[in-house]
Amino acid sequence: MTETGLRNERHLSMNDLVARIDDGTIDTVVVAFTDMQGRLQGKRLHGRYFADVVVDHGTEGCNYLLAVDVDMNTVGGYVISSWERGYGDMEFVLDERTIRVLTHLPATAMVQCDLVWLDHSPVLQSPRTVLQRQLDRCAERGWTALSGTELEFIAFDTTYEAAFDAGYRDLTPVNQYNVDYSILGTSRAEPLLRAIRNTMYDAGLDVEGAKGECNFGQHEVGFLYADALTTADNHSVYKTVAKEIAAQQGRSITFMAKFNEREGSSCHIHLSLRGQDGALVFWDADAGRPTPLYDSFVAGVLATAADFTLLYAPNINSYKRFAAGSFAPTAIAWGHDNRTCAVRLVGKGAAARMENRIPGADVNPYLATAAMLAGGLHGIEQGLELEPELVGNAYDSDKPHVPHTMTEARERFATSELARAAFGDEVVDHYTNMADVELAAYGAAVTDWELRRGFERL
Repeated sequence: MTETGLRNERHLSMNDLVARIDDGTIDTVVVAFTDMQGRLQGKRLHGRYFADVVVDHGTEGCNYLLAVDVDMNTVGGYVISSWERGYGDMEFVLDERTIRVLTHLPATAMVQCDLVWLDHSPVLQSPRTVLQRQLDRCAERGWTALSGTELEFIAFDTTYEAAFDAGYRDLTPVNQYNVDYSILGTSRAEPLLRAIRNTMYDAGLDVEGAKGECNFGQHEVGFLYADALTTADNHSVYKTVAKEIAAQQGRSITFMAKFNEREGSSCHIHLSLRGQDGALVFWDADAGRPTPLYDSFVAGVLATAADFTLLYAPNINSYKRFAAGSFAPTAIAWGHDNRTCAVRLVGKGAAARMENRIPGADVNPYLATAAMLAGGLHGIEQGLELEPELVGNAYDSDKPHVPHTMTEARERFATSELARAAFGDEVVDHYTNMADVELAAYGAAVTDWELRRGFERL
């Protein structure tokens, strides 16, 4: 952050926001937090009400917002929220560092929030709190975490409404062929990509650029790394705004991990540690090599990968990505600049970092980054030694595999002593129940695949 406390000069201070409300430049303030599914939830408040009431007194929301399925159905099994508990409120605590203008919407600003109970104790199950607790563990050791997320999506020349009516079948992608690194192919989608890039820059994100990917209509917009909380905050805003811009243009975007039988959409997470003074932690400049601490950190991420997969792959669909030869990992292994491994090490000096290739585009960035930090800290605390790198094709190796179903990942997470030590029983039980809800819903569903195979022929 700068000396003003702002993350950069494109963010607003609270005084700036109130001044813009006073002069009529801003008339709507989105107050939002990120839920279990990685979605922004909250309220649109009239600017005058926000300035006169919310700035000093805050606002609230129902605690069921951290205890619903993807369809917003109230479901059982959550300790923090139920009919028996009366579905009470949580307080939204404004984080003034996150105030940004959303230029794709008229006269609108956004501020992101932490969640606390009415006695002001933190909501431990909130994704932002889960990440903050791991960042606090790093800070106790004199470290800060830097991260970057590479988030892919597939765009369609079909509105969200038409896609719904079509059952999400036979949609028209913005490209009809593989446009990986293609300038011609990305030009076809440039009105959408340009609007996303420029709107995100205005909203305080440091935009690198856009490139095509392998699946038809698949693209990626890249952003510079930042401290891990900023990156997770920006990631959540970007996903929502990208969908809103697509809708404004009569298009739609999906961040599903695996939309069809072709390449899935990933969210590779890059991570490194620095001293709080900016000193390198992962690289020994004198020796010109990674530090033993870096090795132990990576060893810890690998050692906990199976136990923590539920936080990297939080949906039934997530596990469809893990296929040989797909650029999504199956083997829990590491390699230097090796994209067949779950963990890829890249860069030297200040650029030395690990890339976790397990998460898909449906990941919750707060939970996944928290899992990486918890795993890395476990490796450091236990002095784990890093196994030899995997050279060659990890898909053909005998390394342990990433859990291949949500059922397996759920069992590993729920019974993991490492997870309970790192996150606490409240968090583990909460997200285990989230998995149970999704597994039950999937188990009750009759799919198109079953109908096609069985309607007539069985």
